[in-house]
Amino acid sequence: MTSLPNPDHLTPEQLRALAAQLIQRVETLDQQIETMGKKINRDQTVIEKLTHEIAQLKRLKFAKRSEQMNPQQASLLDDLIDTDIAAIEAELQALQTAPTPTEKKQKPKRTALPAEFPRTLIHHEPDNTHCPCGCALKRIGEDVSEKLDYTPGIFTVERHVRGKWVCDDCETLIQAPVPAQIIDKGIPTAGLLAHVMIAKFADHLPLYRQESIFGRAGLAIPRSTLAQWVGVTGVQLQPLVDALRDVVLGQQVIHADETPVQMLAPGSKKTHRSYVWAYATSQFCETAAVVYDFSPSRAGEHARKFLQGWKGKLVCDDFGGYKASFELGVTEIGCMAHARRKFFELHATNKSMLAEQALRYIQLLYEIERDARDLEPDLRRRIRQEKAVPVMDVLHTWMITQRDLVPEGSAISRALDYSLKRWAALSRYLDDGAVPIDNNWAENQIRPWALGRKNWLFAGSLRSGKRAAAIMSLIQSARLNGHDPYAYLKDVLKRLPTQRASEIGQLLPHQWTGPSLGMVPSADAFACINSHSG
Repeated sequence: MTSLPNPDHLTPEQLRALAAQLIQRVETLDQQIETMGKKINRDQTVIEKLTHEIAQLKRLKFAKRSEQMNPQQASLLDDLIDTDIAAIEAELQALQTAPTPTEKKQKPKRTALPAEFPRTLIHHEPDNTHCPCGCALKRIGEDVSEKLDYTPGIFTVERHVRGKWVCDDCETLIQAPVPAQIIDKGIPTAGLLAHVMIAKFADHLPLYRQESIFGRAGLAIPRSTLAQWVGVTGVQLQPLVDALRDVVLGQQVIHADETPVQMLAPGSKKTHRSYVWAYATSQFCETAAVVYDFSPSRAGEHARKFLQGWKGKLVCDDFGGYKASFELGVTEIGCMAHARRKFFELHATNKSMLAEQALRYIQLLYEIERDARDLEPDLRRRIRQEKAVPVMDVLHTWMITQRDLVPEGSAISRALDYSLKRWAALSRYLDDGAVPIDNNWAENQIRPWALGRKNWLFAGSLRSGKRAAAIMSLIQSARLNGHDPYAYLKDVLKRLPTQRASEIGQLLPHQWTGPSLGMVPSADAFACINSHSG
């Protein structure tokens, strides 16, 4: 800070100028103080909210439970609570930039990893073994840490050796830094974390099953530990999911669909119906991505909150929750598959001749789509205008004629009304080659949830549901881009701790180019040593 001049040596004009500068500086400082005060208040509010939430979860976990509860369901709840607690603690740690004065907590002593596991030596040495003063450094020791790795059925251990180098003249000590990890000072490698995440969210294996599988491989990792890993990893991956959401909302055409998932109501031992929403880019888009959003209900406000100010073309079914978004500027694109399904169900149940005729018209539309599927959007639009528009006109005229002839309230009248009331939305695909004829693409992205809920039965909380939605967004988007989800997630978890925030997009599934080579190990990096080696 510059020192102020002596007022006794200043002219009146200089004094007025100095006073104006001081007033401006005070105003600037007041603004900075106000901004920092608002940030502190916001952070404190979030900290209090998370602290209250973690206290509730702990009470749920450790309070007495009814003996009538299914033991397997109880163990599932324990896993979910532990995961939520770990995630909240990770968020609290990120919010608390300065350490708070608390009593010293005794550090738990970690059990040594089994000696019979194969070891892989990885040396970390300084790039330069010469001191800044010019003298050669002398190696005086090393720090050794071990990370647990896993390939299906086999545990291995990465033994990280960081040599200590000192200068005899100036006593300068140099040592390679500790490699950044998703879980600071934890034992799992990126490969083990990726395996746990893929097993839980892609293969739908609850943590108690993974505990048994790991036990057969020689080390039964407690479910509580696995739950902590999942919670912290989910928090670390969230910025990547947020970036993926921005990519999806950057498209002009988005598919949307939703499916029910049971969620446990805390403290009631009962579940209620919550929903997961899928928002996917079009199959005609070069960027393949899907983002899931977990919500406690099917209310339209959740779709509006996700879409926010987006005003593109939304491919969806006739669910009323999207209607408010259409009033805010979103263009509705109808799903021909839903319209067809009404007539198909009618024909399958009572062999309706009218339903069969409708199916024949719609079949012609899909045959035109198959011929134009792999073409450029402009050419696809041209073919639709030449071939599909006449079919749609005939179908529309036929539906209006038949609607006047069939009894009110009959099954065929309801099938006709579904299409006629949404005819404008069903016809919009004809005018845009980038718009699909139906919403089947989004329904395909919902299938992993239909498989998963048969295994894990319910989501333990809103937080655990949102975490599952976030991680499954990355996994399914990796699949859409032709990647092995395990290879993708393992590489992302390796690179994420050191990836710049401005370059986070490089780790998104549609931009990911393959595993990073990362650190080049020393000559004996892959030499296995026995348990008696130093």
